[in-house]
Amino acid sequence: MRTYLPGESEKLLSEGWTLTLTPADACETPSDIPAALESLHVSVPGTVAQALELAGKFDRFNPTPLNDRDAWYRLTMISDARERAILRFDGLSTIAEIFFNGELIAASQSMFERLEVPVQLTGADELSICFRALSPRLEKTGPRARWRPQMMNTQGLRLIRTSALGYMPGWCPEIHPGGPWRPISLIGQESVLCTARSSLDETGTGTVNITLETSRDLQSARLTCAGYSTDLSRDENGKLSGKLNIPGVETWWPHTHGRPALHEIILELDGKQHRLGRTGFRNLEIDYGEDGNGFGLRVNGQSVFCRGAAWTTADIVRLPGTRPDYEPWLKKAAEAGMNMIRVGGTMAYETPEFFALCDELGIMVWQDAMLANFDYPAKDDALRQHIVTEISQFLEATALSPSLAIFCGGSEMYQQGAMLGLPEQIWKGTLTEDILPDVLAGKRPDAVYVANSPSGGTLPFFPNAGIGHYYGVGAYCRPLEDARRADVRFAAECLAFANIPEQETLDKYLPALATHDPRWKARTPRDRGASWDFEDVRDHYLELLYDVEPDVLRREDGGLYLDMSRAVTAEVMEATFAEWRRDASSCRGALVWTLQDLVPGAGWGVIDATGRPKSVWHALKRAFRPIQVSLSDEGTNGLDIHLVNETGDGLETMLELTCLRDGTQPVVHAKRPLTLLPRQGQTIAATELFGAFFDTTYAYRFGPPSHDVTVARLREVATGHVIADAFHFPLGRKKALHAANLQVGVSEEKGNWSLEIGTDRLAQSVHVAAEGYSASENWFHLVPGETRKISLLPETAAPETPPSGDVMSLGSSRRFSF
Repeated sequence: MRTYLPGESEKLLSEGWTLTLTPADACETPSDIPAALESLHVSVPGTVAQALELAGKFDRFNPTPLNDRDAWYRLTMISDARERAILRFDGLSTIAEIFFNGELIAASQSMFERLEVPVQLTGADELSICFRALSPRLEKTGPRARWRPQMMNTQGLRLIRTSALGYMPGWCPEIHPGGPWRPISLIGQESVLCTARSSLDETGTGTVNITLETSRDLQSARLTCAGYSTDLSRDENGKLSGKLNIPGVETWWPHTHGRPALHEIILELDGKQHRLGRTGFRNLEIDYGEDGNGFGLRVNGQSVFCRGAAWTTADIVRLPGTRPDYEPWLKKAAEAGMNMIRVGGTMAYETPEFFALCDELGIMVWQDAMLANFDYPAKDDALRQHIVTEISQFLEATALSPSLAIFCGGSEMYQQGAMLGLPEQIWKGTLTEDILPDVLAGKRPDAVYVANSPSGGTLPFFPNAGIGHYYGVGAYCRPLEDARRADVRFAAECLAFANIPEQETLDKYLPALATHDPRWKARTPRDRGASWDFEDVRDHYLELLYDVEPDVLRREDGGLYLDMSRAVTAEVMEATFAEWRRDASSCRGALVWTLQDLVPGAGWGVIDATGRPKSVWHALKRAFRPIQVSLSDEGTNGLDIHLVNETGDGLETMLELTCLRDGTQPVVHAKRPLTLLPRQGQTIAATELFGAFFDTTYAYRFGPPSHDVTVARLREVATGHVIADAFHFPLGRKKALHAANLQVGVSEEKGNWSLEIGTDRLAQSVHVAAEGYSASENWFHLVPGETRKISLLPETAAPETPPSGDVMSLGSSRRFSF
């Protein structure tokens, strides 16, 4: 952490600003701005798009270019202070000139760098920032590129340090980031600059190192953490510094594997306490596997299967950085069992508040440098220094956060060059191989470095070694078996589909038929220049898993098409992660592309742009359970049952396996008590559980099939509660679609509402729709003989009416109301 101590010496400059747009380069100084031009009253931090949207002058669903004009932000600062001070700019997007009392005092060339500029306050001062039009600057050429990525609509991005957001048609709305997107503050001359870092050694001793820089004459300084304290002393440079050792400190774990323990850090200066925040202590190692080609994380000596999703942004217009903006998204990630979030190189660095939340929630962060796809001219001294500075500042700001686990040199640069047939010495360069790892070693030696994503194999995009971007199941329309055949080791991206939001979101924000309606298609992600989009990918699996013709179904029954589309991506994701999490799998982690949508529609996100989970979120919540059971079809070797216990505690369980005919009649059943040992997985053959041969996979085909579904349940012995369940369809999912009769009851206890749902036969993809409420579980399979209790969670603080709605399932057109 490197920051000024909060207090009276720091003042946020958030209110009183005006925004004026002028033609590109029309005004050289603030005095050149015509008085007749309209000015908007705005707040900082904020973006130009945000200000215009609040004024009703910008539509995020039909955006107009914002990078072809200059944006002038101006503030009059009136105070009694007449002293030296520092103007701190935490982020200016992107080419910005800073004027103080009409004089140019500094310029920013990067969206990602913090600037600190000394000024002399007079008591009545004018601060102006001109954000120059980026469009003409993007047209400038630099050193010749050895490859040109197609996903961006301008090659000028390789020379300017700004986000690719807004410049990737088909991926995101063309909303150009501009303006003071991070806070601006005035820091007094009595301020204290604090630099702190935490670490954990192999003996289990935690350490906090701290350095203070200030012009104040401090008499005493004391650091406290986790019940231990130490006094700070002057070092040879006149700075106050100290090192606090904490023997046997409680360690920080990802929430799937333990408690994300955090410890308060208190700095006491001349008797006054300052809270520096919280830190955690953990060790990280890379596990390359027995053959040396793998990639996995060991946290505190334990192997951790990393699962989660790629982050986009909390709001594509505002690009916010506060806790209230991050919290809903990250809490849903944790609730779904995600233990890792990846911030990719096409996005933007998030603030320390993002990492503080991940610290609390036990979510590890894979952080890319904001480098993606391009052949960056690393020999350009100025550009290289900007990159080093932005990454150094980022690592310093997050130095106390245990959640920062992996820092990566960027996204798909190696892949782009290799796919064009260029030799390794062309696409693998000093920036990612030498310069950036040295920066990480100096600033965050406790984090893992990855040169590029993907990388590590014979070719960087082969998923059978190192880091992969796996789209075999997904964009490349491979069968589900490819998830095993590809020998995936770690997928930093995977499973991108055009995931359908719930109907309530569509009705409110996109009331368009799911045909080739222009509004619908405009929000369906696609790779630029491709003849297909990710809805076509989803339709491929709809036909593969349910044996329907998607185009005919869409035309004849649009509602059923949407429901089956919601079901199929959920089924594909759950099945793929079941494959990767089995004990014999070589895969040590996988991150879905992406966590959230940028606009309402059938986007990549597992959560829609309004914050409502989609069917795939519920599927991942099941797939990511720390205590898990899954089934795999091993053909003529029968059905295997896979059990996982990632927690640090053993558990007494009962494993049950049942094969049902017509979704209702048990034809074979077995159960066995099992002790699940901590941090272990195991595989049991179904035949071993039954005690005799039974053709569970219908591989031998001796006569007609005896059953259409096999159900595995894992119960906790002490309570009888079903911890996890899994389903196998030997004849395919379509043959197991039944017109189930559902029994639905609603109840209330201490103000909390819940549904109890039962069925007379197998019900596939049971889903609940209740206006104003969300179901804690959704899009799940249900078998007769057991009632599922589902919590109904209000979407507003105080709903006016009790919940009402419908429960439905695939295979039946009936709605069961409550």
